[in-house]
Amino acid sequence: MPMKNAILIPAVILAIFSRAHAEDKVDFTKSIQPILEKRCIECHGSKKQKGDLRLDSKDAALKGGKDAKAIVPGKPGESDMVRRISLPAGDDDIMPPKGDPLTKDQIELVKKWITEGAEWPAGLALGGESEKKEEKTVAGSAKAGKRKSAEFANLTPTKDTAAEENAIKQLGALGISVRPIAQNLQWKEATVRPQDTNKTSEAIALLKGVPSLVDLNISRLNLKDEDLKNISELKNLQRLHLENNPITDAGLSNIKGLVNLEYLNLYNTQVSDAGLENLKGLTNLAALYLWQTKVTAEGAADLKKALPETMINRGEELKLLAKVDEKKAEEKKAEEKAKAEEKKKDEKAEAKKEEKTAETKKENKPTDVKKDEKKSDEKKEEKKA
Repeated sequence: MPMKNAILIPAVILAIFSRAHAEDKVDFTKSIQPILEKRCIECHGSKKQKGDLRLDSKDAALKGGKDAKAIVPGKPGESDMVRRISLPAGDDDIMPPKGDPLTKDQIELVKKWITEGAEWPAGLALGGESEKKEEKTVAGSAKAGKRKSAEFANLTPTKDTAAEENAIKQLGALGISVRPIAQNLQWKEATVRPQDTNKTSEAIALLKGVPSLVDLNISRLNLKDEDLKNISELKNLQRLHLENNPITDAGLSNIKGLVNLEYLNLYNTQVSDAGLENLKGLTNLAALYLWQTKVTAEGAADLKKALPETMINRGEELKLLAKVDEKKAEEKKAEEKAKAEEKKKDEKAEAKKEEKTAETKKENKPTDVKKDEKKSDEKKEEKKA
C-alpha cells in the first residue's frame, strides 16, 4: 500500500469517529431548551424566581439559587437540578412541582448535558428570542393578563380584604410567606413551614383567614385529621399538597367540598379506598398522587370511573423502574462475579503453567551443571559432618 494512502485511511477513520462523537453530544437547543422552557422557567424565569433561582439564561442558571448550585458543569452529582428532577413523584422537593415528573429519558438528557459541560449558546435567553426581546408588547401583555385571569374566573374574590391582610400578617410573624401567584392578581400561594414547629397548629388555624389561596403546601407537618378542618372553607384552592402527613380517610372528609381542586397530593399518607369516596365530587381534579398509601388498584379504578379525566398515580411506573434497576444491579453483580471467577481461574492456570515451565527447565539442565550441583551438595554434607 502506498504511504500516502496508509496515512489517509487512519485520518478518515479519525474524522468519522470525531463526527460521530460530536453527533452523540446533547444539543442544547433541540433537547435541553424545550425542557427548561416548558417545565422550569414558569417558576424560575424573569417574572418569578422561586428559591432565588433563574434558569432562563446561562449566567443566572450557573449562579444557582439561595440553597444550592442548580448546575455544576461536568458534575451532575453536585448539581441540585439533577437531584430534584430525579426524586420520586410526590416528594415535596421534586422539580417540576406541577404536572407529571420528567420522563426517564429527559432526566438522562439533562444528566448527560451537565456531564458534557452544560454548554449553553452565548446570549441565548429562554422564554423569548433574546434578552432584548424578552418583554412582549403592551397589547400582548394585556392579552396574556386576560388569559391568566380567565383561569380564575370561576373563583370567588375575597370579601373582607382587611381581615385577610391581618391573617397574612400573623402568618408572616410565624415565618410563613403568603405571596401573590403573579403580578396584578389577587390570588395567592403559600408553603407552611413555621420557624417554631410548636406553632404549626396555630399556623394552620390562621389559613382559614386567607380565602384567596389557590396553591397551598402543608406537607411534612405531621398533621392530624382535625387540622384539615381549617382548610375546609378555602373554596378557591386549586392545588393542595398533603403528602407525608399521617392523615387518614377521616381527614379527607374535610376537603370534599373543595370543588376547584385541580391537583391533590396524598403521597405517603394513611388514606385507603374508603377515603376516596370523598373525592368523587371533585370533577375539576386533573392530577391525584396516591403513591405509598393504602389505596388499592381496585380502589383507584373505582375512583377513575367517577373521575375519568383525572390522572391517578399510584407509583406503578416508579415501582416498575425500581424493579428494572434492581434487575440491572443483580445482572451487574452476577457479571462481576463471573469475571472475578474467570480471573481467578486464569491466575491458577498461569501459576500451573509457570510451575510446569520451571520443572521443565530443571529437567533440561546440562549434565555438567547437574554434576556440579551434586558435588556442591556433597561438599556441604562433608562440612556438616
